[in-house]
Amino acid sequence: MTFVAKTPLKIWIPGGYGMLGSRLAQDARAAGHDVVVSGREVDIADAAAVATFISAHRPQAIVNCAAYTAVDKAESEAADAERINATGPGVVAAAAAAVGARLVHVSTDYVFSGTGSTPLSEDTPTGPVSVYGRSKRAGELAVLAANDDAVVVRTSWLYAATHKNFVRTMLTLMADREQLRVVSDQRGRPTSTATLSEAVLRLLDVDARGVVHVADETGAEGISWHDFAVAIREDATARGLPMKVQGVEAIPTAAYPTPAARPAWSVFATERYTTLTGQRLPPWRAALGRVLDDLAG
Repeated sequence: MTFVAKTPLKIWIPGGYGMLGSRLAQDARAAGHDVVVSGREVDIADAAAVATFISAHRPQAIVNCAAYTAVDKAESEAADAERINATGPGVVAAAAAAVGARLVHVSTDYVFSGTGSTPLSEDTPTGPVSVYGRSKRAGELAVLAANDDAVVVRTSWLYAATHKNFVRTMLTLMADREQLRVVSDQRGRPTSTATLSEAVLRLLDVDARGVVHVADETGAEGISWHDFAVAIREDATARGLPMKVQGVEAIPTAAYPTPAARPAWSVFATERYTTLTGQRLPPWRAALGRVLDDLAG
C-alpha cells in the first residue's frame, strides 16, 4: 500500500492480532501512524480495563477490530457474542468520546436480512437473522449512541492470505479433493483485508462520520460463493498453487444447512465511501489475485 497519512496519529487497535487487525496495524505503520495493538489481554467490555489502557497509551484514534466471529457457534453462545460484539463496542465508543479520540468500528453485512435484490446502502433498513448478526447490529447502535463522531464501517466476505477464511479454506480443499460443492444462492461482495485496511485509514484521514460500506467492486449483482470458489480455482491454478479439484458444483443453501442463517443478499452499495475519500474500491478479481500472489510466494 502506498497510502501516506496526512496527519500521523497514535492509533489503538483492539483485536489487533486477528485477520483484519494485523493487516491494519502493518498498513497503519507504513502510512506513518504510531500503532499499539491489543488482544484478549484487554477486555473491551470492561470499562475499567479500557480506561486504564487508554490512560497508559493515550491514543488519538481507535479502530475496533475486536469481534466474536464464530457465526454458527454464536447460536449457542449468545451471551459471549453479545458481550464482545455489542457491550464491548459501546464501552470503547464511550471511552473514545471521553478523551476525544476518533473511533472506527468494524461491522458486517450480517446486520441485514438478506431479502433484497438491489445494492444495500448505508440507509437500507437492517434486519439480522442470526445471533451473530443481532449482536453486531447491537454493537453498531451502541457505538453510534455513545459517540456522535464515530465511524461504523460495514464490510462483507472478508479474506486474506493469513488466518482462517474462505479463500484459504477453498485452497486447502481444492488441493485435497477432486470435487467440491459450494452454495450458489447467496450473493455478496468479497473484501480483502488489504482493501478494508486502506479504506479505514483513508476514512480516518478525511475525518469521516456515520456508517460507511466498504467491499471490493463486483457490480450491482454481486457474486455468489460458488462464483468466488470458481475464481479461486482458476486464478490459483494460473499461479501454480496445488490443485487436485476437478469440479466445483453449485448447490442451494438448503443443501448445506448451518446452525446460523446467512443473508442470501448482501451486495453493498459503496458510493458513500467514494464520495468521502475520492477513491474507488478495487475490482474483486484483482484484489483476489493480489492475495493469491502472496500465497504463491
